[in-house]
Amino acid sequence: MTIQTINPATGEVIKTYQEMSGNKVDQMLANGDAAFQHWKTLSFAERACLMKKVAELLCADKTNYAKIITTEMGKPITQAIAEIEKCAWICNHYGDHAEMYLAPRQVKTEMQKSFVYYEPKGLIFAIMPWNFPFWQVFRFAAPNLMAGNTAVLSHAPISTGAALAIEQIFHLAGFPAGVFQSLIINNEQAAKVIADPRVIGVTLTGSQGAGKIVGSEAAKHLKKSVLELGGSDPYLILADADIDRAATTCVTARLMVSGQVCISPKRLIVVDNVYDQFEQKVIELTRAYQAEDPLSETCNFGPMARADLRETIAKQVNDSMAKGAVCVYGGKSINRPGFYYQPTILKNIQAGMPAYEQELFGPVICLIRAKDEQEAIAIANDNAYGLGAAVFTRDEKKGERIAVQELRAGVCAVNTFVASDPRMPFGGTKQSGYGRECSAEGIYEFMNIKSVSIA
Repeated sequence: MTIQTINPATGEVIKTYQEMSGNKVDQMLANGDAAFQHWKTLSFAERACLMKKVAELLCADKTNYAKIITTEMGKPITQAIAEIEKCAWICNHYGDHAEMYLAPRQVKTEMQKSFVYYEPKGLIFAIMPWNFPFWQVFRFAAPNLMAGNTAVLSHAPISTGAALAIEQIFHLAGFPAGVFQSLIINNEQAAKVIADPRVIGVTLTGSQGAGKIVGSEAAKHLKKSVLELGGSDPYLILADADIDRAATTCVTARLMVSGQVCISPKRLIVVDNVYDQFEQKVIELTRAYQAEDPLSETCNFGPMARADLRETIAKQVNDSMAKGAVCVYGGKSINRPGFYYQPTILKNIQAGMPAYEQELFGPVICLIRAKDEQEAIAIANDNAYGLGAAVFTRDEKKGERIAVQELRAGVCAVNTFVASDPRMPFGGTKQSGYGRECSAEGIYEFMNIKSVSIA
Protein backbone atom coordinates (compact mmCIF):
# COMPACT_ATOMS: atom_id res chain seq x y z
CA MET A 1 0.00 0.00 0.00
CA THR A 2 1.07 3.59 -0.62
CA ILE A 3 0.52 6.87 1.23
CA GLN A 4 0.22 10.22 -0.51
CA THR A 5 0.83 13.60 1.04
CA ILE A 6 -1.32 16.34 -0.53
CA ASN A 7 -0.82 20.10 -0.37
CA PRO A 8 -4.11 21.36 1.15
CA ALA A 9 -3.63 24.81 -0.38
CA THR A 10 -3.67 23.41 -3.91
CA GLY A 11 -4.97 19.84 -3.75
CA GLU A 12 -1.82 18.65 -5.52
CA VAL A 13 0.11 15.52 -4.54
CA ILE A 14 3.43 16.30 -2.84
CA LYS A 15 4.91 12.82 -2.57
CA THR A 16 3.99 9.14 -2.50
CA TYR A 17 5.41 6.81 0.15
CA GLN A 18 5.39 3.03 0.44
CA GLU A 19 4.12 1.48 3.65
CA MET A 20 6.78 -0.55 5.44
CA SER A 21 6.70 -4.33 5.32
CA GLY A 22 6.18 -6.43 8.42
CA ASN A 23 9.82 -7.50 8.29
CA LYS A 24 10.99 -3.89 8.13
CA VAL A 25 8.85 -2.92 11.10
CA ASP A 26 10.08 -5.92 13.07
CA GLN A 27 13.68 -4.94 12.40
CA MET A 28 13.04 -1.36 13.53
CA LEU A 29 11.47 -2.57 16.77
CA ALA A 30 14.50 -4.80 17.32
CA ASN A 31 16.75 -1.79 16.68
CA GLY A 32 14.81 0.35 19.15
CA ASP A 33 14.95 -2.33 21.83
CA ALA A 34 18.68 -2.90 21.30
CA ALA A 35 19.39 0.84 21.33
CA PHE A 36 17.63 1.15 24.69
CA GLN A 37 20.11 -1.22 26.33
CA HIS A 38 22.92 1.26 25.60
CA TRP A 39 21.01 4.55 25.66
CA LYS A 40 19.75 4.05 29.22
CA THR A 41 23.34 3.77 30.48
CA LEU A 42 24.39 7.22 29.26
CA SER A 43 24.58 10.07 31.74
CA PHE A 44 22.07 12.90 31.70
CA ALA A 45 24.87 15.19 30.58
CA GLU A 46 25.61 13.01 27.55
CA ARG A 47 21.94 12.83 26.57
CA ALA A 48 21.47 16.56 27.18
CA CYS A 49 24.35 17.41 24.87
CA LEU A 50 22.62 15.58 22.02
CA MET A 51 19.18 16.98 22.85
CA LYS A 52 20.52 20.54 22.80
CA LYS A 53 22.11 19.81 19.45
CA VAL A 54 18.62 18.95 18.18
CA ALA A 55 17.45 22.37 19.39
CA GLU A 56 20.30 24.04 17.51
CA LEU A 57 19.47 22.17 14.29
CA LEU A 58 15.80 23.11 14.56
CA CYS A 59 16.59 26.80 14.97
CA ALA A 60 19.26 26.84 12.28
CA ASP A 61 16.89 25.48 9.63
CA LYS A 62 13.51 26.49 11.03
CA THR A 63 12.18 28.00 7.80
CA ASN A 64 12.70 24.81 5.80
CA TYR A 65 11.19 22.65 8.54
CA ALA A 66 8.27 25.06 8.75
CA LYS A 67 7.73 24.71 4.99
CA ILE A 68 7.25 20.97 5.46
CA ILE A 69 4.49 21.69 7.97
CA THR A 70 2.83 24.29 5.75
CA THR A 71 2.88 22.28 2.53
CA GLU A 72 1.67 19.07 4.19
CA MET A 73 -1.13 20.40 6.42
CA GLY A 74 -1.68 24.06 5.49
CA LYS A 75 -0.58 25.96 8.59
CA PRO A 76 0.40 29.58 7.82
CA ILE A 77 4.17 29.76 7.56
CA THR A 78 4.59 32.23 10.44
CA GLN A 79 2.68 29.85 12.75
CA ALA A 80 4.75 26.92 11.46
CA ILE A 81 8.01 28.75 12.24
CA ALA A 82 6.71 29.44 15.76
CA GLU A 83 6.00 25.72 16.11
CA ILE A 84 9.60 24.83 15.23
CA GLU A 85 10.89 27.39 17.73
CA LYS A 86 8.68 25.84 20.42
CA CYS A 87 10.15 22.42 19.64
CA ALA A 88 13.63 23.82 20.28
CA TRP A 89 12.35 25.23 23.57
CA ILE A 90 11.16 21.85 24.86
CA CYS A 91 14.40 20.18 23.82
CA ASN A 92 16.39 22.75 25.77
CA HIS A 93 13.98 22.56 28.69
CA TYR A 94 14.41 18.83 29.20
CA GLY A 95 18.11 19.07 28.41
CA ASP A 96 18.36 21.43 31.38
CA HIS A 97 15.82 19.89 33.76
CA ALA A 98 15.52 16.12 33.15
CA GLU A 99 18.20 15.23 35.67
CA MET A 100 16.53 17.36 38.33
CA TYR A 101 13.08 15.92 37.58
CA LEU A 102 14.41 12.37 37.86
CA ALA A 103 16.77 12.77 40.79
CA PRO A 104 16.38 9.99 43.38
CA ARG A 105 14.18 11.14 46.27
CA GLN A 106 15.00 10.08 49.83
CA VAL A 107 12.09 9.29 52.17
CA LYS A 108 12.33 9.18 55.96
CA THR A 109 11.15 5.80 57.27
CA GLU A 110 12.15 3.41 60.07
CA MET A 111 14.61 1.83 57.63
CA GLN A 112 18.28 2.81 57.51
CA LYS A 113 17.65 4.27 54.07
CA SER A 114 14.58 4.56 51.83
CA PHE A 115 14.46 6.30 48.49
CA VAL A 116 12.48 6.55 45.24
CA TYR A 117 14.33 5.92 42.01
CA TYR A 118 13.15 6.67 38.46
CA GLU A 119 14.17 4.02 35.95
CA PRO A 120 13.57 4.11 32.17
CA LYS A 121 11.43 1.22 30.93
CA GLY A 122 12.22 0.81 27.23
CA LEU A 123 10.75 1.36 23.79
CA ILE A 124 7.72 3.66 23.53
CA PHE A 125 5.28 3.71 20.60
CA ALA A 126 3.92 7.17 19.75
CA ILE A 127 0.92 7.80 17.48
CA MET A 128 0.84 11.50 16.65
CA PRO A 129 -1.51 13.88 14.77
CA TRP A 130 -1.02 16.27 11.89
CA ASN A 131 -2.16 19.59 13.40
CA PHE A 132 1.16 20.24 15.20
CA PRO A 133 3.27 17.72 13.30
CA PHE A 134 6.60 18.71 14.87
CA TRP A 135 5.50 19.97 18.30
CA GLN A 136 3.37 16.95 19.21
CA VAL A 137 6.29 14.65 18.40
CA PHE A 138 8.87 16.62 20.36
CA ARG A 139 6.43 16.99 23.25
CA PHE A 140 6.67 13.25 23.87
CA ALA A 141 10.17 12.64 22.48
CA ALA A 142 12.18 15.23 24.43
CA PRO A 143 11.22 14.03 27.94
CA ASN A 144 11.25 10.35 27.12
CA LEU A 145 14.57 10.29 25.30
CA MET A 146 16.15 12.41 28.02
CA ALA A 147 14.82 9.90 30.57
CA GLY A 148 16.62 7.05 28.79
CA ASN A 149 13.75 5.51 26.87
CA THR A 150 13.74 4.98 23.09
CA ALA A 151 10.88 5.65 20.68
CA VAL A 152 9.16 4.66 17.46
CA LEU A 153 6.72 7.05 15.82
CA SER A 154 3.67 6.44 13.66
CA HIS A 155 2.68 9.84 12.36
CA ALA A 156 -0.54 10.88 10.66
CA PRO A 157 -0.22 9.86 6.99
CA ILE A 158 -0.50 13.46 5.78
CA SER A 159 2.56 14.32 7.92
CA THR A 160 4.83 11.55 6.63
CA GLY A 161 7.37 14.07 5.35
CA ALA A 162 7.47 15.70 8.78
CA ALA A 163 7.97 12.31 10.47
CA LEU A 164 10.96 11.47 8.29
CA ALA A 165 12.43 14.95 8.74
CA ILE A 166 12.24 14.59 12.52
CA GLU A 167 13.97 11.22 12.38
CA GLN A 168 16.71 12.82 10.28
CA ILE A 169 17.15 15.65 12.82
CA PHE A 170 17.90 13.14 15.58
CA HIS A 171 20.34 11.38 13.26
CA LEU A 172 22.11 14.65 12.38
CA ALA A 173 22.34 15.55 16.06
CA GLY A 174 24.29 12.38 16.71
CA PHE A 175 21.72 10.22 18.49
CA PRO A 176 22.64 6.51 18.30
CA ALA A 177 20.83 4.49 15.63
CA GLY A 178 17.53 3.11 16.87
CA VAL A 179 16.91 5.67 19.62
CA PHE A 180 14.25 7.47 17.54
CA GLN A 181 12.67 5.95 14.41
CA SER A 182 9.71 6.84 12.20
CA LEU A 183 7.45 4.05 10.96
CA ILE A 184 5.26 4.30 7.86
CA ILE A 185 2.46 1.90 8.74
CA ASN A 186 -1.31 1.43 8.67
CA ASN A 187 -3.75 0.87 11.54
CA GLU A 188 -3.50 -2.91 11.40
CA GLN A 189 0.28 -2.73 11.65
CA ALA A 190 -0.02 -0.21 14.49
CA ALA A 191 -2.06 -2.71 16.51
CA LYS A 192 0.72 -5.26 16.04
CA VAL A 193 3.30 -2.74 17.24
CA ILE A 194 1.26 -2.11 20.41
CA ALA A 195 1.11 -5.86 21.01
CA ASP A 196 4.82 -6.42 20.45
CA PRO A 197 6.54 -7.38 23.74
CA ARG A 198 9.47 -5.06 22.99
CA VAL A 199 7.13 -2.05 23.23
CA ILE A 200 6.48 -1.03 26.84
CA GLY A 201 3.84 1.64 26.34
CA VAL A 202 1.97 3.81 23.88
CA THR A 203 1.17 7.51 23.72
CA LEU A 204 -1.51 8.94 21.44
CA THR A 205 -2.74 12.39 20.57
CA GLY A 206 -5.85 12.08 18.47
CA SER A 207 -9.60 11.68 18.39
CA GLN A 208 -11.85 10.19 21.05
CA GLY A 209 -12.51 7.21 18.77
CA ALA A 210 -8.81 6.58 18.19
CA GLY A 211 -8.20 6.87 21.92
CA LYS A 212 -10.73 4.17 22.72
CA ILE A 213 -9.11 1.80 20.22
CA VAL A 214 -5.52 2.50 21.25
CA GLY A 215 -6.29 2.51 24.97
CA SER A 216 -8.13 -0.78 24.62
CA GLU A 217 -5.29 -2.39 22.65
CA ALA A 218 -2.72 -1.21 25.19
CA ALA A 219 -4.82 -2.44 28.13
CA LYS A 220 -5.28 -5.82 26.44
CA HIS A 221 -1.51 -6.28 26.67
CA LEU A 222 -1.20 -4.65 30.13
CA LYS A 223 0.71 -1.67 28.77
CA LYS A 224 0.70 1.90 29.98
CA SER A 225 -0.94 4.45 27.69
CA VAL A 226 -1.14 8.24 27.65
CA LEU A 227 -4.08 9.66 25.70
CA GLU A 228 -4.68 13.29 24.70
CA LEU A 229 -8.01 13.22 22.91
CA GLY A 230 -8.94 16.77 22.09
CA GLY A 231 -11.72 18.84 23.52
CA SER A 232 -14.46 21.39 23.20
CA ASP A 233 -12.90 24.06 25.38
CA PRO A 234 -15.25 26.57 27.02
CA TYR A 235 -14.16 30.18 27.44
CA LEU A 236 -16.28 32.18 29.89
CA ILE A 237 -16.71 35.92 29.33
CA LEU A 238 -18.12 37.40 32.53
CA ALA A 239 -19.90 40.71 33.05
CA ASP A 240 -16.76 42.47 34.30
CA ALA A 241 -14.47 41.18 31.53
CA ASP A 242 -12.33 43.46 29.35
CA ILE A 243 -14.41 42.80 26.23
CA ASP A 244 -11.84 43.98 23.69
CA ARG A 245 -9.14 41.84 25.26
CA ALA A 246 -11.42 38.82 25.60
CA ALA A 247 -12.70 39.01 22.03
CA THR A 248 -9.23 39.50 20.55
CA THR A 249 -7.84 36.58 22.54
CA CYS A 250 -10.73 34.27 21.68
CA VAL A 251 -10.77 35.01 17.95
CA THR A 252 -6.98 34.76 17.67
CA ALA A 253 -6.90 31.43 19.49
CA ARG A 254 -9.94 30.00 17.70
CA LEU A 255 -8.83 30.77 14.14
CA MET A 256 -5.22 29.70 14.64
CA VAL A 257 -4.42 26.76 12.32
CA SER A 258 -7.90 27.30 10.82
CA GLY A 259 -9.49 26.15 14.07
CA GLN A 260 -7.69 22.81 14.05
CA VAL A 261 -6.26 23.03 17.56
CA CYS A 262 -7.20 20.69 20.43
CA ILE A 263 -7.16 23.48 23.03
CA SER A 264 -8.90 26.04 20.85
CA PRO A 265 -11.82 28.02 22.42
CA LYS A 266 -14.60 26.05 20.76
CA ARG A 267 -17.44 27.35 22.97
CA LEU A 268 -17.55 31.04 23.90
CA ILE A 269 -20.00 31.34 26.79
CA VAL A 270 -20.93 34.97 27.36
CA VAL A 271 -23.09 36.37 30.17
CA ASP A 272 -26.19 38.18 28.97
CA ASN A 273 -25.40 41.79 29.86
CA VAL A 274 -22.20 41.88 27.74
CA TYR A 275 -23.24 39.39 25.08
CA ASP A 276 -24.25 41.85 22.33
CA GLN A 277 -21.10 43.93 22.74
CA PHE A 278 -18.92 40.81 22.65
CA GLU A 279 -20.67 39.40 19.56
CA GLN A 280 -20.15 42.59 17.58
CA LYS A 281 -16.47 42.71 18.51
CA VAL A 282 -16.00 39.09 17.47
CA ILE A 283 -17.61 39.74 14.08
CA GLU A 284 -15.41 42.79 13.56
CA LEU A 285 -12.23 40.87 14.37
CA THR A 286 -13.17 37.83 12.31
CA ARG A 287 -13.52 39.93 9.16
CA ALA A 288 -9.75 40.46 9.25
CA TYR A 289 -9.14 36.76 8.52
CA GLN A 290 -8.91 36.22 4.79
CA ALA A 291 -7.80 33.07 3.01
CA GLU A 292 -4.33 33.28 1.48
CA ASP A 293 -1.50 31.09 0.31
CA PRO A 294 -0.18 29.76 3.65
CA LEU A 295 3.41 30.13 2.43
CA SER A 296 2.91 33.90 2.32
CA GLU A 297 4.26 35.71 5.36
CA THR A 298 1.13 37.87 5.40
CA CYS A 299 -1.20 34.87 5.66
CA ASN A 300 -3.23 34.63 8.87
CA PHE A 301 -5.73 32.04 7.64
CA GLY A 302 -4.91 28.95 5.61
CA PRO A 303 -6.78 25.87 4.36
CA MET A 304 -8.02 22.95 6.38
CA ALA A 305 -5.70 19.97 6.32
CA ARG A 306 -7.81 17.55 4.27
CA ALA A 307 -10.90 17.61 2.06
CA ASP A 308 -12.81 15.23 4.35
CA LEU A 309 -12.16 17.48 7.35
CA ARG A 310 -13.74 20.38 5.48
CA GLU A 311 -16.74 18.19 4.68
CA THR A 312 -17.08 17.22 8.34
CA ILE A 313 -17.05 20.80 9.62
CA ALA A 314 -19.55 21.86 6.92
CA LYS A 315 -21.91 19.07 8.00
CA GLN A 316 -21.62 20.02 11.67
CA VAL A 317 -22.38 23.66 10.86
CA ASN A 318 -25.33 22.75 8.64
CA ASP A 319 -26.73 20.27 11.16
CA SER A 320 -26.46 22.86 13.93
CA MET A 321 -28.28 25.41 11.78
CA ALA A 322 -30.99 22.89 11.01
CA LYS A 323 -31.55 22.63 14.77
CA GLY A 324 -31.80 26.39 15.28
CA ALA A 325 -28.29 27.81 15.30
CA VAL A 326 -27.88 31.09 13.41
CA CYS A 327 -24.89 31.77 11.17
CA VAL A 328 -23.92 35.44 11.46
CA TYR A 329 -20.73 35.19 9.42
CA GLY A 330 -19.24 32.73 6.91
CA GLY A 331 -20.60 29.22 6.88
CA LYS A 332 -19.42 27.98 3.48
CA SER A 333 -16.46 26.51 1.64
CA ILE A 334 -14.30 29.03 -0.21
CA ASN A 335 -14.35 28.75 -3.99
CA ARG A 336 -10.64 28.41 -4.72
CA PRO A 337 -8.18 25.52 -5.10
CA GLY A 338 -7.43 23.64 -1.90
CA PHE A 339 -9.47 22.84 1.18
CA TYR A 340 -10.49 26.28 2.43
CA TYR A 341 -13.53 26.94 4.63
CA GLN A 342 -14.72 30.39 5.62
CA PRO A 343 -14.15 31.71 9.14
CA THR A 344 -17.60 31.14 10.59
CA ILE A 345 -19.59 32.48 13.54
CA LEU A 346 -22.61 30.63 14.93
CA LYS A 347 -24.91 31.90 17.65
CA ASN A 348 -28.06 30.67 19.43
CA ILE A 349 -26.18 27.48 20.25
CA GLN A 350 -28.25 25.10 22.37
CA ALA A 351 -27.91 21.62 23.85
CA GLY A 352 -28.50 18.89 21.28
CA MET A 353 -26.66 20.68 18.46
CA PRO A 354 -23.31 19.43 17.12
CA ALA A 355 -21.90 22.88 17.92
CA TYR A 356 -22.83 22.34 21.59
CA GLU A 357 -22.13 18.61 22.04
CA GLN A 358 -19.28 17.79 19.67
CA GLU A 359 -15.74 18.97 19.00
CA LEU A 360 -15.77 21.27 15.96
CA PHE A 361 -12.29 20.91 14.51
CA GLY A 362 -12.35 23.82 12.10
CA PRO A 363 -12.69 27.62 11.90
CA VAL A 364 -16.07 27.93 13.60
CA ILE A 365 -16.68 30.31 16.51
CA CYS A 366 -19.65 29.22 18.64
CA LEU A 367 -21.36 31.88 20.77
CA ILE A 368 -23.49 30.73 23.71
CA ARG A 369 -25.51 33.18 25.81
CA ALA A 370 -25.73 32.60 29.58
CA LYS A 371 -27.96 34.55 31.93
CA ASP A 372 -25.27 34.88 34.62
CA GLU A 373 -21.94 33.58 35.94
CA GLN A 374 -23.36 30.42 37.52
CA GLU A 375 -25.17 29.40 34.34
CA ALA A 376 -22.01 30.09 32.34
CA ILE A 377 -20.05 27.71 34.59
CA ALA A 378 -22.77 25.07 34.35
CA ILE A 379 -22.75 25.28 30.52
CA ALA A 380 -18.95 25.10 30.48
CA ASN A 381 -19.00 21.81 32.40
CA ASP A 382 -21.96 20.40 30.45
CA ASN A 383 -19.78 18.59 27.94
CA ALA A 384 -18.07 15.21 27.62
CA TYR A 385 -14.65 16.79 27.11
CA GLY A 386 -12.31 18.29 29.69
CA LEU A 387 -9.06 19.41 28.09
CA GLY A 388 -8.85 23.18 28.50
CA ALA A 389 -10.97 26.08 29.75
CA ALA A 390 -10.60 29.79 30.37
CA VAL A 391 -12.38 32.62 32.14
CA PHE A 392 -12.22 36.36 31.46
CA THR A 393 -12.85 38.78 34.33
CA ARG A 394 -11.25 41.90 35.79
CA ASP A 395 -11.51 40.28 39.24
CA GLU A 396 -8.41 38.08 39.22
CA LYS A 397 -9.23 36.40 42.54
CA LYS A 398 -12.64 35.41 41.21
CA GLY A 399 -11.08 34.19 37.99
CA GLU A 400 -8.57 32.08 39.90
CA ARG A 401 -11.33 30.63 42.09
CA ILE A 402 -13.40 29.65 39.06
CA ALA A 403 -10.39 28.15 37.30
CA VAL A 404 -9.31 26.15 40.35
CA GLN A 405 -12.65 25.14 41.87
CA GLU A 406 -15.34 25.32 39.20
CA LEU A 407 -14.04 24.39 35.74
CA ARG A 408 -13.60 20.67 35.10
CA ALA A 409 -10.61 20.60 32.76
CA GLY A 410 -6.95 19.62 32.80
CA VAL A 411 -5.57 23.02 31.80
CA CYS A 412 -7.20 26.32 32.78
CA ALA A 413 -6.38 29.97 32.13
CA VAL A 414 -7.54 33.36 33.37
CA ASN A 415 -7.63 36.31 30.95
CA THR A 416 -5.61 34.50 28.30
CA PHE A 417 -5.89 31.49 26.04
CA VAL A 418 -4.92 27.96 27.03
CA ALA A 419 -1.53 26.85 25.70
CA SER A 420 0.89 24.01 26.32
CA ASP A 421 4.14 24.93 28.05
CA PRO A 422 7.17 22.67 28.66
CA ARG A 423 7.25 23.91 32.27
CA MET A 424 3.62 22.98 33.05
CA PRO A 425 1.88 19.56 32.94
CA PHE A 426 -0.51 19.23 30.02
CA GLY A 427 -3.44 16.84 29.56
CA GLY A 428 -7.15 16.39 30.02
CA THR A 429 -9.87 14.80 32.11
CA LYS A 430 -13.23 13.17 31.29
CA GLN A 431 -13.34 12.16 27.60
CA SER A 432 -10.26 14.25 26.79
CA GLY A 433 -8.06 11.39 27.92
CA TYR A 434 -5.62 10.70 30.72
CA GLY A 435 -1.95 11.06 31.54
CA ARG A 436 0.21 14.13 31.25
CA GLU A 437 2.88 15.56 28.98
CA CYS A 438 5.43 18.31 29.74
CA SER A 439 7.03 19.31 33.06
CA ALA A 440 7.99 16.69 35.66
CA GLU A 441 4.67 14.88 35.34
CA GLY A 442 5.29 14.30 31.63
CA ILE A 443 8.68 12.69 32.16
CA TYR A 444 7.33 10.33 34.84
CA GLU A 445 4.69 8.69 32.64
CA PHE A 446 6.88 5.95 31.15
CA MET A 447 9.30 5.51 34.04
CA ASN A 448 9.44 2.65 36.52
CA ILE A 449 8.99 4.52 39.80
CA LYS A 450 11.00 2.19 41.99
CA SER A 451 10.94 2.19 45.81
CA VAL A 452 14.08 0.92 47.54
CA SER A 453 14.43 0.37 51.30
CA ILE A 454 17.58 -0.72 53.12
CA ALA A 455 17.34 -2.23 56.63
